[in-house]
Amino acid sequence: MPDIIDRVAGAGYVVIAPDLYSRGGPLRCVTRVVSEMRRGSGRSFDDISIARERLLNDLPCTGKTGIIGLCMGGGFALVMASDGFDASAPFYPSFPPARYDDVLDGACPIVASFGRRDPVLPRADRKLRTALTNRGIEHQIKTYSNSGHAFANPHPGASLLRVLGFGHHAENSEDAWSRVFTFFGTHLTG
Repeated sequence: MPDIIDRVAGAGYVVIAPDLYSRGGPLRCVTRVVSEMRRGSGRSFDDISIARERLLNDLPCTGKTGIIGLCMGGGFALVMASDGFDASAPFYPSFPPARYDDVLDGACPIVASFGRRDPVLPRADRKLRTALTNRGIEHQIKTYSNSGHAFANPHPGASLLRVLGFGHHAENSEDAWSRVFTFFGTHLTG
């Protein structure tokens, strides 16, 4: 997370990163956050909304806010895209594609990144593109053919994880971040 915060701040954005996994120990926290994601409500959603309000009211902000997330955070970035944000950047969002129709009405513009070799989200890119197109929501979706899940996570990965469709891909990560910052530059300028 610190690498991502530094990257976003280094691009000139004010950053707040709520810790959604801080209450109740690792197993309990992850279970709670996953449950809240499925339900579409709970403390995680409240924490993200409070962080957004903090940006708008207390920090040097243009008056526009974006949301970025990877994996589960990408799921939140997708679900929260219709909750007052001006741009959303989900990276391989861990949210069931079958439920896109439940959460995308009124969504802000979305720039999304997927890995074609992602075993967690097969064809999710196509389903998201269809759902956004059907709603007339501005979007930019790119699928990296030689990447899988977690391609933008700079953590070291074992070669077995890469075989299974997980792991960092530096070149695709850089391209995805470049796309996000270009998109945010268009949608978040004051």
